[in-house]
Amino acid sequence: MINSYLEKCRQLIDTVERQTTQLQQAAQWFADTILAGRMVHVFGSGHSRIMVEEMWPRYGSFPGFNPIVELSLTFHNLVVGANGQRQAMFLENVSGLAERILRNYDLSDQDTALVISSSGCNVVPIEMAEEFQKRGVKVVALITKEHSDPSTSKRKDGLKLSDFADLILDTGAPVGDAMVSVPGLDTPVAPGSTVGGALIINSIKAELARLLTEAGHPPKVLTAGVVVGSERATELFEAAYDEHAHRLANLYAQVGKSTLVRG
Repeated sequence: MINSYLEKCRQLIDTVERQTTQLQQAAQWFADTILAGRMVHVFGSGHSRIMVEEMWPRYGSFPGFNPIVELSLTFHNLVVGANGQRQAMFLENVSGLAERILRNYDLSDQDTALVISSSGCNVVPIEMAEEFQKRGVKVVALITKEHSDPSTSKRKDGLKLSDFADLILDTGAPVGDAMVSVPGLDTPVAPGSTVGGALIINSIKAELARLLTEAGHPPKVLTAGVVVGSERATELFEAAYDEHAHRLANLYAQVGKSTLVRG
C-alpha cells in the first residue's frame, strides 16, 4: 500500500510538470503584483487552508502574500461539538460570506489572487473568486480538475470556481481525492490533492523568487539558522515580517473612509 501511494504521487509530479507554462504565468502575475508594492491574496477554506500556509509564512517563503484564513471555515481540531466540522462545512456554503471577508481590504487591480478549492464547488471560495474579479483582480484557481468536473456546484446557478478564474491549475489528484484502494475495503484512502497542491505552490514560489531577484528585488526568505547562521536568520525573519506588515498596511489604509463617522 505504501508503494502504491508513492507511485500515485510520482504521477502527480508528472501532472504538475505538464503545467509548466501555466505555473510560469502565475509566477509572472504574482511578481508584477509584488513588484508594484501590492499583495497576492491567498484563500482556502476547509483543508485547502494547508496550501495557504504552505505559501506563507514558513521556511523557504517570503513576503508578498496576504493569507486569508477564516477560523470558522478551517478549524477542524475539535471535529464535533462547539467549533466542529459540521458547522465549518455549513459555513463554507453560506452565500455572502466572501463579500464580508473582502470588505476588510482595500483591493487594487494591481493585486492578484490564488483561490484554492479541490472540488471548486463550495460557495465561499467560488464567491471569493467572483468578488476578486469584480474588483479587477486576476484570479488563479487551484483545483482538482478530475474531481471538480463531475462534481455538482453548491451554487444555485451551478457555476464553479473555474468559472471565475483567469488561470486554472490542477493538483492532479483523482475523483474523490483518495488514491489507494485496499483489498477488502470498499472505499479508497490516502488523498493526493495536498501533495499535488504543495508541488504547485512551491513550483510557483521558486519561479517567483527567480523573477523578483532578476528584477533587482530579491525576496527576504525565511531561512533556518543552520543554513545562514542565527544572526542572519533573525535578520531575515524580522525584515520579512516588517515588510509583510507594511504591505498589509496598504490594504487597510483606505478601507471604509467613505463610511467614517467624524465627531
